[in-house]
Amino acid sequence: MANVTALTDPAPDWLNKGDQAWQLTAGTLVALQSIPGLAILYAGFVKKKWAINSAFMVFYAFSATLVCWVIWAYKMAFGEQWGSFPLLGTPGPVLTMEQNLAQATLPAAGITTNYNLSTMIYFQFVFAAITVIILGGSLLGRINLLAWMAFVPLWITFSYTVGAFSLWGGGFLSQMGVLDYSGGYVIHLSSGTAGFTAAYWLGPRLKRDRDSFYPNNVLLMLVGAGILWVCWNGFNGGDPYAASPDAGVAVLNTNICTAMSLLVWTTLDFVFFKKPSVIGAVQGEITGLVAITPAAGFVTGWGAIIIGACSGSIPWISMNVLGRMEWMKKVDDVMGVVHTHMVAGFLGGFLTGIFATIDGCAAFGLKNPGGAIEGNGKQVWLQIVGALFIIGLNLFMTSLICVFIKFVLRIPLRLNEQKLMVGDDAVHGEEAYALFFEGERSHISLHATGYDSGHIIDTHHLGNHHESGQSSPPTPGASKKS
Repeated sequence: MANVTALTDPAPDWLNKGDQAWQLTAGTLVALQSIPGLAILYAGFVKKKWAINSAFMVFYAFSATLVCWVIWAYKMAFGEQWGSFPLLGTPGPVLTMEQNLAQATLPAAGITTNYNLSTMIYFQFVFAAITVIILGGSLLGRINLLAWMAFVPLWITFSYTVGAFSLWGGGFLSQMGVLDYSGGYVIHLSSGTAGFTAAYWLGPRLKRDRDSFYPNNVLLMLVGAGILWVCWNGFNGGDPYAASPDAGVAVLNTNICTAMSLLVWTTLDFVFFKKPSVIGAVQGEITGLVAITPAAGFVTGWGAIIIGACSGSIPWISMNVLGRMEWMKKVDDVMGVVHTHMVAGFLGGFLTGIFATIDGCAAFGLKNPGGAIEGNGKQVWLQIVGALFIIGLNLFMTSLICVFIKFVLRIPLRLNEQKLMVGDDAVHGEEAYALFFEGERSHISLHATGYDSGHIIDTHHLGNHHESGQSSPPTPGASKKS
């Protein structure tokens, strides 16, 4: 715990201002990946009627995770070991000035940094937040907002913290020697598995939405994807916990792998579908970012290129071949998180077991004999064991949480059919784009009184238009008057 000097000295002996500045910058870059990165990527990908709800899910998850994080969850992931088995930290708050000004340590992992605990808390928080936000990409377009509000704190508490402590906080997987540089398992394998599992319990979107679900704004989606890519420099570059040479290696490898993955995915789209899909390129970008994450500072540049080639092809096969099979279609994973995060995360962790170098591990501060290319074939099996634990954890905990919300809290997981037909206006009373008349909402609205040929007639808004002297929006089947 902090002493008097640490509380009063603005530059204690243990503080390295370069490390402090970089860690705060890296954390802020990761925060930008969620808000606005994934918020606008999701908003651009979905139908117009779900743009606001999809973005708001991101903002809610970001906020709720932070409150849980500082009151109990941070210590569960990075605090003193709780109990005799190294699976979880002891819950508790991290809100006092004495705690926050003290030098940051991860006691169970035996790690001490050159900056204060507040910086570490914030940096680890943004990773927790983006994990549940990625998971939410599987559930867009039909989840009940109240169910999402309950799901986020429960999942962060009972699933994320276990994986984080096990691999990063000094738990049993890190003691076994499983490698996860920056979250290929803790974040991506976890969110991909949990997202697919939660989508199973939630059920699919309306059939009409699932059959016709074109992105409402591809350019907006590209902006979100661009933010995601560039800000990944903080995602992987911040995990040495220092402005170290290994941080630079991680940043370079991240961009090499991502570029290679995007090019391979685009090439496969062109070869098999005769057109280079922009949305496909975004998927290839994401799989590259995910696959390099567990390996970022452990591998050479050549290793990053090979991982990128694999992440641009194997998840492509998973999405475009396996994803089209009837048994896979039964689970409505809107953003394809099972392919872009679960498959790519497992792939990246497995390839880390092959291409990790002794020098890369040493630069990260690990006494690890590297992967199979260094003659340590055992590392491949360790990576598989780590992956299986994370998959099993998230299958079980996510299912348990969904059942708890539905049958114990008695909160419906899905919105009712009328709200599913309407979208944002039914859930939030707002619409994303002012495309009707002089900015009024469309005739499909919360205030509907009934259905007519599959459409909702908004008598409330019709009355408003009459009162203001404007012409009424056409009712279904009515002829348009000049």
